[in-house]
Amino acid sequence: MEGVQANGEVHVQQQQQEEEVAPLSDQEKDTIQDTWAIVFQNSEAAGVAVLIRLFTKYPSSKQYFKDFKHMEDPEEMAQSTQLKKHAVRVINAINTLVENIHNASKVASVLTLVAKAHAVRHKVDPVYFKILGGVILEVLVEAFPDTFQPTQVQGAWSKLMVVLYTHVTGVYAELGLV
Repeated sequence: MEGVQANGEVHVQQQQQEEEVAPLSDQEKDTIQDTWAIVFQNSEAAGVAVLIRLFTKYPSSKQYFKDFKHMEDPEEMAQSTQLKKHAVRVINAINTLVENIHNASKVASVLTLVAKAHAVRHKVDPVYFKILGGVILEVLVEAFPDTFQPTQVQGAWSKLMVVLYTHVTGVYAELGLV
């Protein structure tokens, strides 16, 4: 369970039991794919909006980024070449998941690679994947309200973020890091 203080610091308590995650239905997978196109057409802007929201709402998340961890101003962040590059990588990773959403082994492979890199190389606390999932949903609903307002769309995307977080934390557990 995570808690966020007023200053954006994140504190984590490990849950005693893992949550069971129902797999995405074919209809949810189709909904995710159908709604993703508009986001991917605006991939850099969407990714930058997500990272700026993450860094302003949860400033402790910047600790993992040497190139912009000291930036406070959202406008300065928006102009950062390094932030833009990472934003595009995030969106491209999500795009790979969405494109392959009907192929469970490919999705698992992509999530495993992302989790291992973030766990071993970058030493990112896995709770930030959960936080990032929430931020992504917030930004998508705000930026693309006509597409992301319907309850079934938000439900499908929320479930995808839970699947992502659950898989990532499973990889961290396999590595002995949670």
